[in-house]
Amino acid sequence: MPETTYVFNADGLIMGRLASTVAELLLKAARDDRDDKVIIINSEKAIVSGRPRSVLTTYQAKYKLNHPRKGPFFPRMPDMIMKRTIRGMLPYQKKSSGRRALRNLRVEIGCPSHLESELPEGHESGDDSKIRRALPDRFILLGEISANLGAPTHRWTGGEQ
Repeated sequence: MPETTYVFNADGLIMGRLASTVAELLLKAARDDRDDKVIIINSEKAIVSGRPRSVLTTYQAKYKLNHPRKGPFFPRMPDMIMKRTIRGMLPYQKKSSGRRALRNLRVEIGCPSHLESELPEGHESGDDSKIRRALPDRFILLGEISANLGAPTHRWTGGEQ
């Protein structure tokens, strides 16, 4: 059975909905003994719904739990926050299918050059029709959360502050 690489564009999608869809897709593939892969592009443009101040407070509290040597390690970069969110929805410590599913996930900041125009052979666009909704009244971008945590924003703003 040929493996498929699904490409999801996180621009304007709610992070939790995207994460649960991707986790379910990866876990089903791993349990069916397929190596389907998922690439999420533009992770810094994903949105987290809720009041911006309370969302920032929540993420700052998670980050402050961090001890440099002992952990728990909570990331600052938007691609790693997205991957950590998906990891939380997978049984990666208990089952080999969860570890395999996490290995088949790649999250990118921005859009890699080979995925910009049309998708290469073996890649297809992920079905986000069930998770694409109108923007909520109160939300904050994942890139803004990362900037608030002290991540180097030049990676996704192109050097602008």
